[in-house]
Amino acid sequence: MKRRFNGRTDTGIMRAVNQDCFSYDPQGRFFIVADGMGGHAGGQEASKIATETVSDYLEQYWETEIDSETLLRQAVETANEKIIEDQQTHPERAEMGTTVVAVIFRQGQSWCAHVGDSRLYLWRHKELNPLTEDHTWVAWALKSGTISPEQAAVHPWRHVLSQCLGRQELYSIDIDILNIQPGDRLLLCSDGLTGEVSEQEITNYLQQAETCEQAVTQLIETAKKNGGSDNITVIVIEEGETEDSFSSSMEQDSLSTQY
Repeated sequence: MKRRFNGRTDTGIMRAVNQDCFSYDPQGRFFIVADGMGGHAGGQEASKIATETVSDYLEQYWETEIDSETLLRQAVETANEKIIEDQQTHPERAEMGTTVVAVIFRQGQSWCAHVGDSRLYLWRHKELNPLTEDHTWVAWALKSGTISPEQAAVHPWRHVLSQCLGRQELYSIDIDILNIQPGDRLLLCSDGLTGEVSEQEITNYLQQAETCEQAVTQLIETAKKNGGSDNITVIVIEEGETEDSFSSSMEQDSLSTQY
């Protein structure tokens, strides 16, 4: 059985421009989702730089002796530096930034890197578990008990990030090793999905879909049906029995970029 995967990004219903970007390696070694912000040109450029830089860095140093945790951290740090360099060169994009969530499968292990509020979920045995915590004020307030889940769902600051790429004060990149088993499905997504589709709906689609492509399509179409107020990006990965053979299909709309 192969590791199977599919990805797609969609502008959504309400936005004229897609500031999301995604990328994955055709061999199934790494997967990246980024959600840009800071105006149309800025958001598009920030997410593009992030996905391109992380992909290129991983490709360049994949076969070296750098351990996977360090490799992933350095890839994201390099993306942050590249975005800041672009800000300095183009002052009109000085406020741009982006989230990033990335997964790598390397040396018999899998790792995740995360900054912002794009998310990684694990579906296993009919249950959905979040593997990332949003870097937002609302997520912090919810965890500390300052606000309730009901308040968090409608809070006006729920999309305000506490950190993102494109900032000198990037103080923490969440890096975690993952325990992935055959039959598991991973979901990487921007908040255009999670803002419109409940975790119960996500669970149902990941459980019922026969293929990764079908799951991706159903999730995006449901997000659009439920309002489509933001750009929507989804990657679904299904872990197979071996790590040396892979199957993929990739789609994107005309307003997104993939490397």
